[in-house]
Amino acid sequence: MNYKVEDLHPYDSDQSKTEQIEVMFDEISPVYDKMNGILSLGIDNYWRKEAINVLKHYPHQHILDVASGTGDFAILAEKILQPKEVIGIDISDGMMDIGKRKVLKAGLQNKISFQHEDCADLSFNDNTFDTVTVAFGVRNFEDIDKCFSEVVRVLKPGGVFLFLELSTPEQSPMKQLYGWYSEKVMPVMSNLFATEQSAYEYLPKSVQVFPQGRQMMLILKKNGFRNIRLRRLTLGICTLYIAEK
Repeated sequence: MNYKVEDLHPYDSDQSKTEQIEVMFDEISPVYDKMNGILSLGIDNYWRKEAINVLKHYPHQHILDVASGTGDFAILAEKILQPKEVIGIDISDGMMDIGKRKVLKAGLQNKISFQHEDCADLSFNDNTFDTVTVAFGVRNFEDIDKCFSEVVRVLKPGGVFLFLELSTPEQSPMKQLYGWYSEKVMPVMSNLFATEQSAYEYLPKSVQVFPQGRQMMLILKKNGFRNIRLRRLTLGICTLYIAEK
């Protein structure tokens, strides 16, 4: 099945969505962390901690962090959960280069590693990981179903898939406030700080067309997950999805 967000590309070019996303994140990697903190008003760190605290209730010795980017989720997971290993994967070498420097500075290079991988075609064996995580990356997948099926494949039986994704609030007045912020404030702020304007025009559009709530839960179920649930964070600006193999 094709989802609207899969058809949304950052650029008007003949490249695939995966290729465009790789180019986009390579371009914005030098300013990504700064912009992420500014545009989320710093709340993104709270969302990551809330997600990682959920993992305390599941086996988490071997973690695969998909769309790991600059490594913030992987590093925080290591500090809170103390797993044996965290492998961060991404299609953007520019983002992972920054993540590698962070890991080295934190002295975690023996616990956290990075690999260039596309979630739609993972190189890992079946039943490898206790946990697979994604922080704000699912909407960038070119084929959500294919990526989810790969996550199921590499998870151990009973393993957990947990991901965070930005979402559109459903209740007033947050719905109107979020609409105003994403349409008026984000473009201005990104224009002041970012080197790649297309990336921050793509962001609110991708949130709007991303399958959310019950629709996403049905997609997870279709791809073989069970015990699926979600948790709305910050009045619905972010949603945490939890599913088991």
